[in-house]
Amino acid sequence: MAQPTKPKPQVTLRPALDKDAPQIAALGSSVFSTSFGYSMPAADLQAYLESAYSTSSLSRDLSNPSVTTIVACPTYTPETVIGFAQLTRGTSEPCLEGCEQPVELQRLYVSPDFHGGGVGRMLVEEIEKVAREEGFVTMWLGVWEENFRAQRVYERMGFTKVGSHDFVMGSCVQTDWILTKRL
Repeated sequence: MAQPTKPKPQVTLRPALDKDAPQIAALGSSVFSTSFGYSMPAADLQAYLESAYSTSSLSRDLSNPSVTTIVACPTYTPETVIGFAQLTRGTSEPCLEGCEQPVELQRLYVSPDFHGGGVGRMLVEEIEKVAREEGFVTMWLGVWEENFRAQRVYERMGFTKVGSHDFVMGSCVQTDWILTKRL
């Protein structure tokens, strides 16, 4: 029997601000740990979180002109970040050769309290809008081969698998599928 659909939360999307870095870092670290922490040694997880999801790392992303970060905030608490997505320019993978004007959807994270309410889809649609306005034609992303839930979400959004790459976190090497979508 299908589960009832969650009501769509009232959310505002906006470009991330410098002051959002601590919340984005905390959300990214929490969701990454919950989703992937069990699959790697604790020391590798901790080192990765410190390099990818520290406040200073996220502050660098927010000031990097090659990265656009969009945040989702509930309308009733507009300063609270419940989700974020990052568009990263200038990245590629060998399996993307021949793809027209590729750009990466590097991160998409939504607080578990808001899963199933369409926040992730809203973030992706906004990132796609930014990419199209900048002349990009192909959006790509990497998703862990064992993250079946995310794979289903991306498939529903029109992404298809075109290849894979290794995602290295310390001594832990995982395989990410490379998915693309024409914008």
